[in-house]
Amino acid sequence: MLKRTARLVATTFVAASLMLSVAACSKGGATSTNAATAGGTQTLTLWTHNAGNKGELGAIQQVVDDYNASQTTYKVDLQAFPQDSYNQSVVAAAASKKLPCILDIDQPNVANWAWAGYLAPITGMDDILAKYLPSTVAKWNGKTYAYGYYDVALTWVTRTSILKKYGIRVPTVDQPWTGEEFMAALKKVKDSGDFKYPADMATGWTGEWWPYGYSPQLQAFGGDLINRTDYKSADGVLNGEAAIKWANWFAGMAKDGYMPKKSSADPAADFMNGKSAFLWNGSWTAVPTREKFGDDVLFAPPVDFGNGGKIGGGSWTWGYSTGCSSPEGALDYLKFASADKYVAKVSADTNNIPTTDAAAAMVPGFEPGGENDVFRQISKKYTVMRPETPGYPFIATTFGKAAQDILNGADPKTTLDQAVKDIDDNQKANDYFQQ
Repeated sequence: MLKRTARLVATTFVAASLMLSVAACSKGGATSTNAATAGGTQTLTLWTHNAGNKGELGAIQQVVDDYNASQTTYKVDLQAFPQDSYNQSVVAAAASKKLPCILDIDQPNVANWAWAGYLAPITGMDDILAKYLPSTVAKWNGKTYAYGYYDVALTWVTRTSILKKYGIRVPTVDQPWTGEEFMAALKKVKDSGDFKYPADMATGWTGEWWPYGYSPQLQAFGGDLINRTDYKSADGVLNGEAAIKWANWFAGMAKDGYMPKKSSADPAADFMNGKSAFLWNGSWTAVPTREKFGDDVLFAPPVDFGNGGKIGGGSWTWGYSTGCSSPEGALDYLKFASADKYVAKVSADTNNIPTTDAAAAMVPGFEPGGENDVFRQISKKYTVMRPETPGYPFIATTFGKAAQDILNGADPKTTLDQAVKDIDDNQKANDYFQQ
């Protein structure tokens, strides 16, 4: 479960540049051979990234089976792809105008695929989706294009016994550590010599983890990936004073011995083996760490570095394609599939945060006061969406490279200025992704 769920945030932008180039040439819509009629029943093709993921694939298959049994006008045909190749499959299908009717989309891709003409806006579901966590409803240009059953939440994982031993305040969802408190806590642990590193922030991971994991910390300092008033420029937010403070802090965490410059492939295992005292990771660590430490494990909210604590939001979502020959059928399925009982089913089978309050009450541990309720509360209070702009794939890879360079000793100001230039040039070259 740990490896599978962590990959939810690590595989979004495989071949991001390919997506942008294909999107640019296919923008304006995509026809499809995704529906067929037999005996008066229309068959709608549905694609999912869940091949090889038995739990989630089984839950989605149950939704499809229930829908097919509920009526005879439409039949949904589920086709599963391996996650590692799914995005490329969608892009290739769009280029050849063979998209399925219904598909799942990693949330940060939604704006790009909507701009490219892959996705149609979802209508008639505003009342239903108003009950969903905002981070599970994907929007662009004021329109909804996809919704998801669940989200995950980043958290500082530690142990109550560690905090007690070193005289560190136990934070709460409403009262997180301040930046000063957190660094003082790390210093106490470092000075003790009891751990190889006081903290581990999974710096050995790659891909989308870097913007997902570290841009919220940039935002907690007061910076951002792009100016969100018009999504045209990163100047001032990615290279301003707040961003430079974040960069110096981030580089200093490794330089001063507070975290490894490059962690192992499994930082949660290192935490459980006593190599670190604080782990920046996701709600997917709940199962293994509780199995190891029981009630001693503590999931703390993000640190407030002056601008409030922040975490990223958005996971896998569902929408339908512009080329669907039966859009009314696709919408009918999406409405049926959005029911609380299916949110609960998928969330329970993936051990992820249910998107609705009603579904959370159905999933043991996520009910109010349950052991996993802390993740829903952190998600509700601290989530900042990754920028909902079609330029995000480029922004993400550019930020990731800059952050890695900074961690490896590059000058923060020079590096961030170049990142801003690259992002701004890309936004301008694409006419700011106007529809």
